[in-house]
Amino acid sequence: MQQPLVSIITPCYNSEKFITETIHSVLNQTYQNWELLITDDGSIDNSISIIQSFADKDDRIQLYTIKNGGAAVARNHSIKLSNGDYIAFLDSDDVWSPQKLEKQIDFMEINNYPISYTSYQRMTEDSVLLNQTVIVLQRVNYKDMLGANKIGCLTAVYNKNILGKIYMPLIRKRQDYALWLKILKTTPYAYGLGDVLAVYRIRNTSLSAKKTEMLKWNWLLFRQVEKKSIIVSIYYVLYNVYNKLLHR
Repeated sequence: MQQPLVSIITPCYNSEKFITETIHSVLNQTYQNWELLITDDGSIDNSISIIQSFADKDDRIQLYTIKNGGAAVARNHSIKLSNGDYIAFLDSDDVWSPQKLEKQIDFMEINNYPISYTSYQRMTEDSVLLNQTVIVLQRVNYKDMLGANKIGCLTAVYNKNILGKIYMPLIRKRQDYALWLKILKTTPYAYGLGDVLAVYRIRNTSLSAKKTEMLKWNWLLFRQVEKKSIIVSIYYVLYNVYNKLLHR
């Protein structure tokens, strides 16, 4: 029986240092019925030529280029052009374990799950694995997710045949968080697979700047996208900060 096709959605912006490792982690999958749709968001480094060198050798890898519009625009461009039964997300600086797709698609097919996610590990910008593993909950619903984003974007997969194509809200940051909330308004739960199947790269940026950005973009998420009241938005912004401090 033919395996379901998985469309892997990868936005890219100035990722020449990391994109080769990311693509190799897809090529090394034990599950081989996939297409990798990389939309470059106006890179000014060598990213495009690196990606094209892979696309020239494997027609499952598709490169698209757009003017810089942010990760949500790039991801949505790839989602629109995708042909898969499943939509999976992998950023251009993260990597997957070889059995990631095989285990996760089996998990979803057996249980008919509409959306799933997995545990993952963290590494430094220089690909050094850290003793930091994010172990996921067995399932989360919309209310659970308001308090904190419990789904790592690099691990998320949704079933297009159940949910249809669902696009990311057009905000510059936290658009993956916004997408999971959007999906969980249409289906009761997202389901977690406890296996550690991906590695998230921590980039060398200012921690204080990241905290300030998180406050700003979470506020916009709750107010503008989720349409929460000012009081409710303040509550969930603070709740997110509390959870971040609790689980750092």
